[in-house]
Amino acid sequence: MPKITFIGAGSMVFATKLVGDILSFDELSDSTIALMDIDEHRLEQTTEIAESMVENEDLDATVEATTDRIEALEDADYVLNMINVGGTEPFENEIRIPERYGVEQAIGDTIGPGGIFRGLRTIPEMLDIAGDMEELCPDALLLNYTNPMSILCTTMFEATDIETVGLCHSVPHTAEAIADYVDVPEDDLDYWVAGVNHVAWFLDAEFDGESVYPDLREAMEDPDIYERDTVRFEMMKHFGYFPTESSHHMSEYVPYFRTDEEIIEEMQGTDYAERMPTATYLEGWKERSEQRDSPELDVDLEEVGVERSEEYASRLIHSRETGQPRRLNLNVSNETNAIENLPNDACVEVPVLVDGTGLHPCSVGELPSSVTTFSQQHVAVQQLVVEGALENDREKIHRAVKQDPLTAAELTLDEIHEMTEELLAANDAYLPRLN
Repeated sequence: MPKITFIGAGSMVFATKLVGDILSFDELSDSTIALMDIDEHRLEQTTEIAESMVENEDLDATVEATTDRIEALEDADYVLNMINVGGTEPFENEIRIPERYGVEQAIGDTIGPGGIFRGLRTIPEMLDIAGDMEELCPDALLLNYTNPMSILCTTMFEATDIETVGLCHSVPHTAEAIADYVDVPEDDLDYWVAGVNHVAWFLDAEFDGESVYPDLREAMEDPDIYERDTVRFEMMKHFGYFPTESSHHMSEYVPYFRTDEEIIEEMQGTDYAERMPTATYLEGWKERSEQRDSPELDVDLEEVGVERSEEYASRLIHSRETGQPRRLNLNVSNETNAIENLPNDACVEVPVLVDGTGLHPCSVGELPSSVTTFSQQHVAVQQLVVEGALENDREKIHRAVKQDPLTAAELTLDEIHEMTEELLAANDAYLPRLN
């Protein structure tokens, strides 16, 4: 009967999805679910749904809710982190200030000025959570869902004693997309994926023992399919491998697609017509935030049930608790040299065997030379951000932004320096004390 704590449980849709995932396993259906958030209204909404799941399904689980992180963490076995630090103001700054300089981010939560500064404002809170865990539940596993995934996980690897793993749904979502494009059953698609979070690659993808890459390249020639995933098909066309993150995300991780309005317009395609423009995620987040703040809960509590999604958290916890082995694509330290041509202190996304004895990263060998540089460049930026935050080194933050691929493609070094100074000033209240 594990205690599973959710930090940032006011993220109602996501938190309740994960609660439903956990309770869908018979072996976990008597768990203690501890929900914690600083927003009482959003916490109450999540709690109502979780309690309705338990009641409607006649489960033995216990649901606890608190705004006190200490209470939530005490004696926890697993801690799921999904916090957002600072709310709307710093997020607006991270998108709109670079936009004024010509750096047009669609999402801005992983890398680029937006991802870097989101990481900087989240790192102090992550270190506080780790400090509390070291006192209250030192043997608990921290499952991190908050972006920027690699920056935050690297911080935890470097600066804490808490066992940490990063979880992201980009690999299963991409597998679903590939299976659709080549018209094979998703459950029968076998794949081998590695890289860094949001910049990982389907190194192999097979159906019935045969590679689906020839069919995927053929599918790309169909305009209707191509327009559903323009950027990823272009990356595969030029570099040989299909990346794990969606086209609107991928467009801001490389220097090719967001420096010219005509290219942005051309790459929008069909499914991403509302996603490629600047600030897409910001505007959607604000809209969803208003919905979450509504006094009325737009859910029929009598109809709430338990369903299992594609998210990894429940499967990971189930394997740890029962010993059932699974292979999941997770974000872990490269200390085992899982990817030989990335640094050992990098956070890498690789296949990981999970069972009752723990997490065991699989050996991938070297990433193919045609895509290695993308991962190496992002690792270099991530490491500068983590070093800058932990060492209070303002200059390393400047250097991190200057090495970002999209920013460097658009601005001069002096312009990047000026933009970074403006971001540091605008978000000063949320950042580490930089010298």
